[in-house]
Amino acid sequence: MPILLNISSPSGKPAAGSSRFWGRPDLPYGSDYPFYTGTDGSEYPYVFICQINLAEIAVYDTGNLLPHEGLLSFFARIDHYLGDFSAPDGIGGYVSGRDAVKVMYIPSCANLEEVPLPDDGRSCPVTPGEMQIVFGAGEPDTSDGHALFASPLHRQWETWDHPFEDWTILLQVDSFEGEDFNLCFMDEGVLDFLISPEDLKRHRFSDVRAIVLSS
Repeated sequence: MPILLNISSPSGKPAAGSSRFWGRPDLPYGSDYPFYTGTDGSEYPYVFICQINLAEIAVYDTGNLLPHEGLLSFFARIDHYLGDFSAPDGIGGYVSGRDAVKVMYIPSCANLEEVPLPDDGRSCPVTPGEMQIVFGAGEPDTSDGHALFASPLHRQWETWDHPFEDWTILLQVDSFEGEDFNLCFMDEGVLDFLISPEDLKRHRFSDVRAIVLSS
């Protein structure tokens, strides 16, 4: 059963380690903001998408698919879809390589701090203001399809391409906009983070892939 992510403006500053979209990621003290290496050999920061406090979704995770403590944080190369067309190409309509996204599992929500983008002159991604997440259960609405373990939207074939046929959608992020951003995946499509059944069973998140699907 999908776990829905209902996103809205926060009523105040979210506590460290709480679930949220955008803003700055909470990472263990002393951690660096994650970067990837582009085809030109330069390093670029990922876009921080969201972090999920796993204790907050435990009641909805009836299949015990995820740990029920700690933090799961999602980063991706989606600068283009936030309007920065000068950024290196990221994720398209085919299952990506492993460096297109980064998913970090932090086993404890203790000793976390907000980690800003480094101010060292390198190109920085769009960083929308943080938004709060309220979780629920059920199939996502086609106009608001943010969900963990979602069924594929806009997929015009039965399975993913080889060798990813049996991979699961770990997180689906829908196109949407706010006061300081417009996130649009092609023609109002979705971004899917994909994980293999074996990695999901073992709670390994080092080889998550991604794809953008659109009508």
